Amino acid sequence: MALEQFYGTGRRKTSTARVYLRPGRGGVKVNGGDWSKYFGNRLSIEQIIKQPLKETHTLTKYDIIVNVCGGGTVGQAGAIRHGIARALILANPALRPALKKAGFLTRDPRMKERKKYGQKGARKRFQFSKR
Repeated sequence: MALEQFYGTGRRKTSTARVYLRPGRGGVKVNGGDWSKYFGNRLSIEQIIKQPLKETHTLTKYDIIVNVCGGGTVGQAGAIRHGIARALILANPALRPALKKAGFLTRDPRMKERKKYGQKGARKRFQFSKR
């Protein structure tokens, strides 16, 4: 008997999350361990991760296995949220309108602006002296 699982890739800033949904009780494992151990038991991170599940009323329907890399904690949480939303659509296409309306399927395009040559940073210039 093959285990049914659904896959979704999520991205935010420089973070990439590979998310696998399996029928289960609602457990979340991030990089091989419990999510609270990985993110340090932060409630804001938990809310970000579980938003698509709460929106579609599937909190206790799937176990979630995540491999995430790159970026910081909030960027990684946003990438996981994006991946979960994409995987939920594969699991049940009828959930698409609710996820789309909540904005979980849109990849957040905001990235760090690159440093330009002849400047100190992306926007900051070297000090200008008139005389």
